[in-house]
Amino acid sequence: MSIKCLGLVVAALVVIPCVANTEEAASRPEFSVQPYMQDRFDDVGQVLRFSGVNAEDVPAWRDGARAKLRALLGIDTMKRCQLHPVITETVDCGDYTRQRVEIHTEPGIVMPVYVLIPKEGEAPYPVMLAPHGHGGGGKIAVAGIGDDPEVAKAIESFNYDYGVEFVRAGFITFCPDARGFGERQEAIAKKNPLSSSCQWINNMAMPLGQTMTGMWVWDLMRLIDYVETRDDCDAARLGCAGLSGGGLQTLWLTALDDRVKVAVDSGYFYGVKQSLLDMHGNCSCNYIPHLWENADHGDLGALVAPRPFMVQTGDEDPLNGADGLDNVTPQIAIARAVYTVLGAEDNLHHDVFHGPHKWDNANTVPFLVEALQGP
Repeated sequence: MSIKCLGLVVAALVVIPCVANTEEAASRPEFSVQPYMQDRFDDVGQVLRFSGVNAEDVPAWRDGARAKLRALLGIDTMKRCQLHPVITETVDCGDYTRQRVEIHTEPGIVMPVYVLIPKEGEAPYPVMLAPHGHGGGGKIAVAGIGDDPEVAKAIESFNYDYGVEFVRAGFITFCPDARGFGERQEAIAKKNPLSSSCQWINNMAMPLGQTMTGMWVWDLMRLIDYVETRDDCDAARLGCAGLSGGGLQTLWLTALDDRVKVAVDSGYFYGVKQSLLDMHGNCSCNYIPHLWENADHGDLGALVAPRPFMVQTGDEDPLNGADGLDNVTPQIAIARAVYTVLGAEDNLHHDVFHGPHKWDNANTVPFLVEALQGP
């Protein structure tokens, strides 16, 4: 048989299997990996959970858990460098001033940040970090810059301009572009200004021992380093708050860095089995190798104790998982156990509002003001 004829025979063999068999196979649940992964989650999960009985047990647990989580994120692989801060723009926004600043967080890595400075009150001001989430074009939505109609729509839909709320409440507010967003998009994502580069950065980072989340947390840690150099900032009164992916950044940063004195995590605190394992089509930035063997969101919240911490949840947020609020409250209980042991149970707040996935100002801003500025 000639090579040409052999090729025809092979082609025919490839095409022959019938569609009916394929459809039958797709309908058989035992061909799905998900049930196996659900069982594995139950078998291996959360070995870092606090198991102590008194306040003296907390420091050793905290130190060990943080060391393990830093390793999982790849933070220990990050390279420190000089910040080389540069103010590139100053804009009068009426009741506050907006600066655009660039800092170096690693060699060759530059983070642009909007700094919103109050006009009332006196420096040094209490500080808020305001990381953004997905779907708003990065820092511009949080800083209330809605010149692009799609960004303006995101601001309206999600109350995304919480950075403006913070500066009007008297905080000097830092709104950074996370890696992969806004001015920091990778080239492959630039066709859509609202899209992220999470998948492609994680594709590059994970085989090299790093993660998207680790990069974000490291950059925020370096942003605090920069805050500490500014005469108009009171770094001893520093908080962090964000929605969705901004809640992710807030949760991780506050869990790992005690320089954050108060935090609000909006729309990113729930049991990961339902919200990230079952809903595994979520953005790749949520997925960190070996994390679920070690910790759930409640365990990260426990690492914030005893500092003031508010978890904000919309009761109609689909990201809460199939059980809704019943997938959130058990994680609050996990965190609360450590707060209680430390005698700080009143510092943990769960703010539930009626509505979907969005930021709500009603209780968050007063909570931050009281924690950092006093009653």
